[in-house]
Formats: sequence, structure tokens, C-alpha cells
Amino acid sequence: MTSELRPHGEPAKYFTFPSLSDVGLPHATTTRHCPGIASFAEPISPEAPRAPFRFEAAAILGGAGLEIGRVSYARQVHGAETARAPAGGGFAGSVDILVTAERGVPLAIFTADCLAIVFYDPGARILGLAHVGWRGTVRGATQAAVRAIGELGGRASSLRVAIAPSIGPCCYEVDEPVTAELARAFGERWTTWVRPSRAGHVMLDLWAANETLLSDAGVAPTSIDNPRLCTACHPELLYSYRKGNRGRLVTVAALP
Repeated sequence: MTSELRPHGEPAKYFTFPSLSDVGLPHATTTRHCPGIASFAEPISPEAPRAPFRFEAAAILGGAGLEIGRVSYARQVHGAETARAPAGGGFAGSVDILVTAERGVPLAIFTADCLAIVFYDPGARILGLAHVGWRGTVRGATQAAVRAIGELGGRASSLRVAIAPSIGPCCYEVDEPVTAELARAFGERWTTWVRPSRAGHVMLDLWAANETLLSDAGVAPTSIDNPRLCTACHPELLYSYRKGNRGRLVTVAALP
């Protein structure tokens, strides 16, 4: 399923997904016009974690119904480990998947090309967010997120899933070290997610790869919302690490 993101502000400071808003989930994906979010030059340290939001961002995201003073966040490490968010929010560890059954505790995932994926079971009231790049894809982060939702009482078949703006197959060129890992993890299947570019390189479609893996995990394809908005194609609106940007986008959501 594809949809148009709903912009908030002029210029847009954040987007929301109509498919998530329709089931009452407070959420937002920021743009480069949302101030007060830590950059890649300000990494989250596990020894001395510091909330990656400043006053300006908290004020703006409050408009989306998100209480950033209770936000849970992680030091993302391109893996497939999961943490349950602390009941009062705060640092959840060095992981790439956060889950919660606590109402009003926002979960935050930071990106600048990788996929931020929101998982919501509105019946069981279980929420998860995942950070998924190519490493997370081959390490099974998407499937791990679906399993973690299940361990809290959710069902894959009931999930509403949304994929935030991220680098698209138009701009994501990779070479042999990446394709070797894809082949190791997926056999010949990975070849359906790429198209040739220059010698020794291919254009990788992480969107298609993760949509397929979500379907394999039991998520209905019609419940996967992906606006296919490429970070590298829109430098006026979004940060892209591949384009040399040091800023970060954040996707954040909380159980109502």
C-alpha cells in the first residue's frame, strides 16, 4: 500500500501517515525543518546517555500528541536486538528495535537514509519501532520486530505498518561487500531487490526487500504503508547521510 504523507507546518516540520492517524496512533516523522534534534555529530553514548531532543523539538512534536519528556530511545547499532521501552521512557540500550505496551511512552528511531518502520497492533495496543538499513535487513531486524510484537500479545496479521522516508532504489547504490551479505542471508532471492548499475555495483531496493520480509512474517501487504519518499532525492526537505548531511530525522510514535 502506498499513500501520501500529511505535512504539518510551512515549511513542513513533520509528516504523519493517514493510515496510522486513522487508527488513532500519535506519531510523526520529522523533516530537516524541525529544530532541536541531535545530529550524527552528537552520538548517543551508552555510558552517559542524553536525551536527543531539545526544547524546540519537544514543543513541535507536542503538536502531534507526543509527550517527548517521556520518550524512549536507543543507541542504534545496525543489528536486530530488541528492547522493551522503560515504563517512564529514557535510554533503552544499544538496540535497533523498541517495543512497548505502555500508553503515552513515545518510541523514537533516528535515521538519515535507513528505514524507520512503525508497527502497531490497534486491537492488542502494542507498538514497535525499528531502525533497518542493509545490515539490519540481512540480520533479520524486520522479522525480529514482528516477533517482539507477538511476545507482547500482538499478532502479525493485525499489524498496521508504516515505512518512513528513506533512501530509495533510485539512489542507493551498493557493491560486492553488501551483495555478498545479501546472498548469504537470502540466497538468490536478493537479486529480485536490485537492478544493475555500473560495473560491480547494483541499485538496492530496501523498500521492496523489507516489504517482502514483512509479508513473509505474516503482515498483510495491504497493511504496509510506504509513501516511497526518497531522502536522497529531496535535500530541501530531508537529511541523507549519503548526500553528506549530518542531521537526523526522527520517527516517533506513542500508544494512545
